[in-house]
This record gives sequence, structure tokens and C-alpha cells, in this order.
Amino acid sequence: MKTAAASSEIISTPLKIGAFRRFASAGLISATGSAMAPLALAYSVIEQGGGAGPLGLVLATNTVPTIVFLLMGGVFADRVSRSRLLFLGNLLAAGAQGALAATVATGHATTASIAACGFVSGTAASFIVPATQGAVPQIVPEEHLQQANVLLRLPSNTVRVLGPVVGGFVVAASGAAWALAWDAFTFAVAAVLLLGLRLEAPPTAPAGVLADLRAGWTGFWSRTWLWTYTAAGTVLVAAWLAGFQLLGPLVAARQYAGARDWGLVQAAFASGLLAGTLVCLRWKPHRLLTVAVITAGTLALPLAAMARSLPLPLVLTAALLAGIGLDIAIVAWNTAFQQHVPQTEQGRMSAFNGVGERLAIPLGYLVTALATHSFNSQAVLLGCAAMIALATVLNLCVPDVYRVKRLAPDPQPRAGKGARETEQA
Repeated sequence: MKTAAASSEIISTPLKIGAFRRFASAGLISATGSAMAPLALAYSVIEQGGGAGPLGLVLATNTVPTIVFLLMGGVFADRVSRSRLLFLGNLLAAGAQGALAATVATGHATTASIAACGFVSGTAASFIVPATQGAVPQIVPEEHLQQANVLLRLPSNTVRVLGPVVGGFVVAASGAAWALAWDAFTFAVAAVLLLGLRLEAPPTAPAGVLADLRAGWTGFWSRTWLWTYTAAGTVLVAAWLAGFQLLGPLVAARQYAGARDWGLVQAAFASGLLAGTLVCLRWKPHRLLTVAVITAGTLALPLAAMARSLPLPLVLTAALLAGIGLDIAIVAWNTAFQQHVPQTEQGRMSAFNGVGERLAIPLGYLVTALATHSFNSQAVLLGCAAMIALATVLNLCVPDVYRVKRLAPDPQPRAGKGARETEQA
């Protein structure tokens, strides 16, 4: 079997690589279920008589495992076959969602059972995420990594726009159980597709799990551009989720036409994500990390616009620009990460990066809830926008950010790059 690096001269697009088509198909199929799952999960709690408290418990039990087990998932992603890890993770998620769908359909669902299934799903995600990040460079030649990242995000962003709408109709017409059953089915199909990748395990030293974690932390801390981007990202994610997801609907209800206008703002942001993906199909910036830092800073725009009570068309424009900027940032960051972190460390480095962002979720909500007792929503929104802007500026002050550039294609295959499948069509 040829490696992708050895056959890169005859590859004009990642879609000509059979393994990439399989990987992308698995992601797309899984995304159709995941887009409906949050709505179905919420209504499964509501249908059994739960309110804000039980729903908050369910959401917490889904999030906590991704923080607790993500580092372990990163270690395993650097020790075992990533395709096997992806298979097992998706299979575990399929079982959890299938069990949840069955209990909801039969009327036996309780807050405890829903939370337990959410805990298992969150645990599965903590192993899937690091393995996914490291699998792409094993499949695709280095010079096609950005295009591969774009092609992976394009359908998922489209599903993100349409999925909640379709999920709403499904839940309204037939109940939450059917949407949850579809989510379970898509995880199972994705598991089968991913098992067929048969990616080789990264070469590892004969060390224990704790030694791998210590070595991973040393590698993470030694890369200044990586930990500073993670630190800035933690602040940025906390401020964005607190401002947009938590305060956004409240401000829309007071200053605009409530749910209708807030729906338009969310649609503008989702459209921006899709547009940003299309931009990345053509634009290949040289200073990858610099672009990622700057474009992520556009998330401050809609928060500042709502804080200043600007007219709705300006808020929609700001949300659109934020969506475009965020998707460009994600593609540029993924490409920089995949090019500048060795294959044998990508699972752990991805996990350390992901832990920071996930810690930002409860932190952002907690700080915002406390701040709203002393300040009005507009002032807190403006503070969130200022935090995003400050984190962006401080990150741009790190010299290493400007050194992480797009790598030129290697004219000769490099030994020890790791096995990659091509499965030419």
C-alpha cells in the first residue's frame, strides 16, 4: 500500500483519497445526528417533567467527562490505532444514545437515566476528539491538509444550519425518542466506516500512561505558541459563550424583537461559518497562526454591537463577520497544528488544548452569572467583547505566533511520517 506522501504528486484533492472519503463520510453522517441531539435531549427532559434544574444537571454530566477524560483520550490517541479508537468511541456513543432513545420511547426515562447516558456520551467524546485531530495527517499529504480541513467542515457547517430545523420538526411530529434514535444510528454507521480506515498506531516509547502524560505536558509547555494560543482561547471561548449564548437571548428580548430577531442573529452567524469555509477553499495564508489569532478576534464584533444597542442590520452584519472569522480561524489553527506538531504527540497536544477550552464553558457561565448581579447585561456584554479583544492583542504580542507558518510541500517523501492510506479511486 502506498503512503499519501509517496503518492502526493498524483493527488490534486483529498477527495481522491479513498480513506479520506471514508473519514469525511463518517463525520458527515455523525453530524446529522449530533445536530439534532441537543434539541432532542432538552425535550426528553421536558417530556418527563423536568425544568431548568434537571436540564442543567443533564448538560453538566455530558460536559464534565470531556474535561475529566480528555487527557486520557489524548494519551491513548498517541499509543493505539486512531481508527480503532474512533471506532470504539463512536460505538460507545451509539450505545449510550440508543439506550437513551429506548428509555424515552418506553416512558421509563428519568433525570438520572438521561444524565447517565449523557455521561457515557461525554466519555466517548473525550476519546473521539484527540483521535480525530491526529487521524487527518495520517490520511492526507501535508500540502493538502488545509483543503482536507475545509472539506471536513463544509458539510458539517451546512448540517449545523439545517440540522436544528429538521430536528425541531422531528421532535414536534414524533417526539424526542426518534431524533435520539437517529443520533444513535449515525454513530453506529460512522463507527463501521471508521473501522475500515485501519490506521497504524503511532510509534511510542515503552513508557506508562503517567510518563506519557508528563512527556506530553513537557512538549505542550515547550511550545510557547501552543500554550499561549490555548490560554487566549480559554478566555475567548469563555467570553464568547457567556456573551452570545447566555446573554444574547436576554438582550434580544429587551432591545430587539425577542426570539424572532435572535433567530436571525444565530442564522447570520451560522451563515458566516459556512461562508468562512468557502473562503478557506481559495485562501491559503502563509502565517497560519497569525491569521487564526486575528480572525478569532472577530467574535467580539456582535457582542459589542448588541452592547451598544446598534440597529439589527448592523448586529446581523457583525454576527456574519464573526462566523466568517471563526471558521477561518479554526481551519488555519487545525492546519498549523497538524503541520507543526509531530504525529506521535498530536493526541496529547490536542487534549491539553481541548481541556482549556472546555474549562472555559462552566467558568464563563459562572463569572457572567455573578457579574449580572452587579452590572446590567449591556455592560457585561461589552466586558465580554473587551476580553476577547484583549486576549487577541496579548496573543499577538507573542513572537512565536509569527513563526508558525505554512510549511512548503516536501519534494521527497519523509521517512517516519506515519502510515497513510490512499486507496486511490
